[in-house]
Amino acid sequence: MKIKAVRNQRAMFSKILISIVLCTSITLLVSTSIYYTYYVKIQKEQTFLSDLSHLTQTSKEVVNLTEAAQSLSFQIYRNSTISKLMFYENPDIYEVTAAMSELGNYLSSMPYIESIYVYNPKSEHIYIASSKGQNGVFAEQELKDTGVLDILGHYRDYKPFTPIPRIYSNGAEEDDQVRAYTFLCYDAIGWDRSINSAVIVNISAAWINKEITTNLFPESATFILDDRGKILSSQSLEEQTLSPVESDWFNVKIRERETGSFTASYQGLPSLVSYTSPDDLGWQYVRVTPYHLITEQTERILQTTLLIAGVILLAGLLTSWLISKRLYLPIDRIVREMNVLEADKRNSMFTIKQNSLRDLVLGQKPLHPLDQVEGLQRLGIHFTLNEDYRLIVLRIDRYAELPEDRSSYLLAYKFAIMNIASEIFGQTYRVETVDMNDDSLLVLLNIMDPAEDRDTELLETLLRQVREACADYLKISLSAAYSPVDRNPAQLPRLYKQVREASKHRFFYGRGCIINAKAIQELQGNVHHYPTDTEKKLTDALLSGKTEEARRYFSEIVRGTTLNPYHVAQLSVSRLSVTLKSVIDQIQKSNQFRFEEEWEPPALDSFEIIDDLEHIYFTLFDELKNKLAEKKNTKQHELIAEIDRIIDQSFHDPNFSLNLIADKLGLSPVYVSRLYKQATLTGITEVILTKRLNEVCRLLEQTDHSITLIAEQTGFTSSSYLHRMFKRSFGSTPADYRRSKRPAASNG
Repeated sequence: MKIKAVRNQRAMFSKILISIVLCTSITLLVSTSIYYTYYVKIQKEQTFLSDLSHLTQTSKEVVNLTEAAQSLSFQIYRNSTISKLMFYENPDIYEVTAAMSELGNYLSSMPYIESIYVYNPKSEHIYIASSKGQNGVFAEQELKDTGVLDILGHYRDYKPFTPIPRIYSNGAEEDDQVRAYTFLCYDAIGWDRSINSAVIVNISAAWINKEITTNLFPESATFILDDRGKILSSQSLEEQTLSPVESDWFNVKIRERETGSFTASYQGLPSLVSYTSPDDLGWQYVRVTPYHLITEQTERILQTTLLIAGVILLAGLLTSWLISKRLYLPIDRIVREMNVLEADKRNSMFTIKQNSLRDLVLGQKPLHPLDQVEGLQRLGIHFTLNEDYRLIVLRIDRYAELPEDRSSYLLAYKFAIMNIASEIFGQTYRVETVDMNDDSLLVLLNIMDPAEDRDTELLETLLRQVREACADYLKISLSAAYSPVDRNPAQLPRLYKQVREASKHRFFYGRGCIINAKAIQELQGNVHHYPTDTEKKLTDALLSGKTEEARRYFSEIVRGTTLNPYHVAQLSVSRLSVTLKSVIDQIQKSNQFRFEEEWEPPALDSFEIIDDLEHIYFTLFDELKNKLAEKKNTKQHELIAEIDRIIDQSFHDPNFSLNLIADKLGLSPVYVSRLYKQATLTGITEVILTKRLNEVCRLLEQTDHSITLIAEQTGFTSSSYLHRMFKRSFGSTPADYRRSKRPAASNG
């Protein structure tokens, strides 16, 4: 007896010790996992905020320096000393010396400028002010920075005053590779569409990117996604070669997106990718930080804690094993086998019970009246059909979303809902619950107190309690529909169909509603007339691009079926879908565009509530509106090009004006002027005057025509008017301009 007592005591001590060890280890593991997740989240957030701060500051630096470069270019153009380099073909040595001195002053006053180029294609020279390398006057073939010639030759490929990241040689003996952002400023294009003069400002990339390098992790990589779609290194300004996967998340997750971050693989390493939204230049800044750098310290804590938990667990298990001498193992095996057998029996009975109730409700396997009570009780079912009973259909809201989040626990959630309903209704009724193998659960209630037969207020109060309990504990929303009271066993399938049909009115009443099937049944007598006039207004609104009106008419048609049976809503939506399909096809055909995917009207049964249906159609209306807006923008670009063509052909005509352009286009002058100004930031009259003055300059240089004749040939109404406009634009008279060009021509 003593030996047995000792063994029992050892087994008891072993179980106690194992429980303590397991609790300690599990507590350490769970708490460590929670802290690890929390700290990693905090570190990711801190890293993202730090990256965002530096990248945003760099974006502001680029924009500010863009404005500075633009201001500097305008100052150079207005500088009378430097302008001689741009407009005179062969300025004398004193003019060149004075102009280069001015350029040097600009360069020394702005430390972030690498160099300033002044370009005059007529003189075939480039004037360079630079702190390193080539500095002075150089012929094009002597220029070390050959890339700037390519930019000048393809200036139309670049937006005005948008930085051009590049690497070029400045001709210095040491460190001749310059990384800079180039800003191009050129004067109005002449009659032959070539540059008359240009100012190029090169701003140091190191100056702009100094904010990028000051981040938490210097090992991280920073990129620039420019307005031309190139992905550049922020340090070297070299275009990056990315893998297909990396290129994909650059184009899909970052380009044209608002500020954000995400985790992705970069060069084979999991990394945190932070990025800014497009700035005023259309540029985005991206930083990629290896994930192991962010979580390095937290990983050490996690590994240490796991090691401690492992040591505690192993030591505790070893001690327990030595104490127990395996005495408890046979008993534990027997208990486990008994539990398994009990669970199998319970699960089998539950399945049989559910199938029997489901078949009974659906009318697939009715019981003989004499066997009803005995047959149901044999299966453990206390619900009887020869007493007053009522049916309730509980429908799980957002059921289609549950499998995505809780697919492995869906049956457990349904079982929990049935338990909650049984617990709450069981205080007043005899209750049975059935899983209908879809989004619904059926509750069968036997009314024990005849006074409660017609008490729907009590029933609805209990339904609200069920709904609130499921929302609080399971985070699941329920809608409910209940039937009237009956006691005829043969009416059970019909009563179920009635309450099932009533539950479909959740579409109108919204999620979480409670529906009286008797009230829905009374709607059968209501007559519905389909509003064809409202449908016509809807189609007219869509054809004319009035999206808000289309939304209002759509809602009016669909919500107008609220006080009718559900099949009326199905028929109305079906008819409306066919009409909208025809209208969409008509809009696509007349405007010559197609959706990426062919739109097909969805079935009404695929929507739980009317808001979901409206969201789908309203999104479609917005897409139509956006497509029509894109088409309209294309037409505006074509109209601007047509205006430029008319100006090029007719500016020689003295009577040529804005009104004549509007007449040729069949539009109002006010609309043409406003449209052109919005698109080009220049008025039509200014463009006409500029083209006429450029033609005057050409004729003064290349012909001996009199000023009066030149005025007639270039569209000026008089030589005096030409004289006044020329002096205002160039600061000299036409005669002085001709004399300044003739000596240069003779010397050439």
